[in-house]
Amino acid sequence: MSRLLLRGAQVITMTPDRPDAEHADVLVDGDHIADIGENIEAPDAEVIDFSGRVIIPGLVNAHLHTWQTALRSAGADWTLMQYLTHLHGECVGQYTPADMHISNLAGALNQLNCGTTTVGDWCHNALSPEHADAAVEGLVQAGIRAVFLHGTPYRSPDTPHPLAEIDRLLDGPVRDHALLTLGMALQGPQYSSPETAVADFRAGAERGLVVSMHQSGGEPSPGWEAVRRAGLFSPLTNIVHGIDLPEDWLKTLLEAGVTFTTTPENELGQGHGTPITGSLLRLDAAPSLGTDIDTAVPGTVLTAARIALAHQRSLDHAHHRQTTGMYANTPSITSKQALAWATVEGAKALGLADKVGRTSRACRPTWSPSTPGRSTCGRRTTPSPRPCTPTSPTSRR
Repeated sequence: MSRLLLRGAQVITMTPDRPDAEHADVLVDGDHIADIGENIEAPDAEVIDFSGRVIIPGLVNAHLHTWQTALRSAGADWTLMQYLTHLHGECVGQYTPADMHISNLAGALNQLNCGTTTVGDWCHNALSPEHADAAVEGLVQAGIRAVFLHGTPYRSPDTPHPLAEIDRLLDGPVRDHALLTLGMALQGPQYSSPETAVADFRAGAERGLVVSMHQSGGEPSPGWEAVRRAGLFSPLTNIVHGIDLPEDWLKTLLEAGVTFTTTPENELGQGHGTPITGSLLRLDAAPSLGTDIDTAVPGTVLTAARIALAHQRSLDHAHHRQTTGMYANTPSITSKQALAWATVEGAKALGLADKVGRTSRACRPTWSPSTPGRSTCGRRTTPSPRPCTPTSPTSRR
């Protein structure tokens, strides 16, 4: 790859020591970012005019059941119970390994096309080793960075996660690909017996893997307290939705470094409950974002960010009017905060905070401008390893 100088873009790096946004040049040397600054001189570089364009870090979709892409929009009008009945009760067992492959390939390509360069693929339809391998191959062929969160269809609360399959994936299909990381999609404390929840958490901790789980609706079950007593909540713990967790539990989990992922459009539309964005912000924390299920909502994480932002602002405006009788003069949340949820916080939730979520020197971009003056929106040309943050140029439309 030749040296490229992207001239005159508006760059949003999400890096703490840089401005919120700056007009700058970005110098790409081979497969990494060599410099970011004003009026960079690089006589040997091909210059591409990026005036009027915006460069942001590659977006992170921290929670997506990519295997459902083949059923896109089939459940647009499903409630949560209808989704569980039709999707998990009727469709899951019909999937073949070939179905898993094409769903993951198409879903990952769609994510790249939307500017998402990293995805948390919550694959809870790994019916067999062949299904898991086919799903992994779809991600590999797309060239996306992914945390493959291995899971199985819903099972008895007393049935532990299949650790032999986790170790098989660690020893082969995932280890062989530089852009993939393995994690565990657990049933979690809400849907497992206390003994099973502790065993699953301990297995993840022993392997140094991110463990992610759903929690939406209802008071915490006894499994939560069992995991807390075992001291197994950590920064490698990711809770999706988190709806109805009491504030004392949120505080306990945040103090342990636990991350939360909200999927606002799906949570609001299907009936999970109210997204916990505001609850986290009041505790000086923040969510990461996911789009959850292509069966019901679009897979665009920027849409999730806009919905999360607008929904919480609406709640805050209503509270302000109720307490003061007046409209608020300033917004309670900024757009940059919402962008952080889709970048920096997503990287943290997937255990990739040292690799993605920001644009900085020595990062390996996930795109290649194919036509001067034109953005390719996160598309990659080669699946080379990226030890640092990806970037995604997008046109201002």
